[in-house]
Amino acid sequence: MEIFGDKISGNCLKIKYAADYLGLDYTWIDVDITRGESRTDEFLALSPNGQVPVVRLADGRVLSQSNAILRYIAHGTVLLPDELFGQALIDQWLFWEQYNHEPNVAVCRFDMIYRGKRADERDPVKVAKGEKALDLMDRHLESRDYFVCQRLTIADIALLAYTRLAHEGGFQLEGRNALTRWITRCEQDLRIASHHEQNRIASHG
Repeated sequence: MEIFGDKISGNCLKIKYAADYLGLDYTWIDVDITRGESRTDEFLALSPNGQVPVVRLADGRVLSQSNAILRYIAHGTVLLPDELFGQALIDQWLFWEQYNHEPNVAVCRFDMIYRGKRADERDPVKVAKGEKALDLMDRHLESRDYFVCQRLTIADIALLAYTRLAHEGGFQLEGRNALTRWITRCEQDLRIASHHEQNRIASHG
C-alpha cells in the first residue's frame, strides 16, 4: 500500500496514525501541498480533486478522502467494532468531524501557521464554530474515556489529528479537562509525542 500525504495535514496524519497502530505495511510518499505538489499533472491523474491523502492499494485501486480511507483500513480490526450500531456511531462522528470540526479548527490553524495570520485576524464565524465543536467534545468526554467504545477507534483518531493541534489555530485547550485527558490518552495509545513535547523539540532545534 502507498500513502500519498503531507505530514502538516491532520487529514493525512489520521491515516498514518491508524496504519502505524495496526502495523500495516505501507510506503509513505510525501506530497508537499504548500509547493503545489498536489496540483501536478501526475498527481491529478491519481487524484482528480487534487487533495491528500490518497491511498493506492497493492492491486492498483485508489481511494481518497481521509475518513473513507480510515473506514477501509480499519475493517476487521480493533479500530472498528463488529456490531453494526457501533459502526454507525463511529460514522456519526466521522461525518461530524468533517462538517463541524475540520472546516473550522483546521482552517483557523492553516490561517495562522501557513498564512501568517494573527489570532485576532481569524474568521470570527469559524472561530465561534470551532469553539463550539471543542466544547461539545469536552462535554461528551466527561463521562467516557473514548468517543464510541471503551477503547480507541477510528472515531478517536479522526478527531484527534486536528484537536491535538488546535492551539496552533488560536484555540485554548486549557480548561477543557476531559478533552485534554482524552488527547493524552490517545497519544499514549498511538505512541505519538504530545504537542508539548513536539514544541519543546522544535524550540531546541
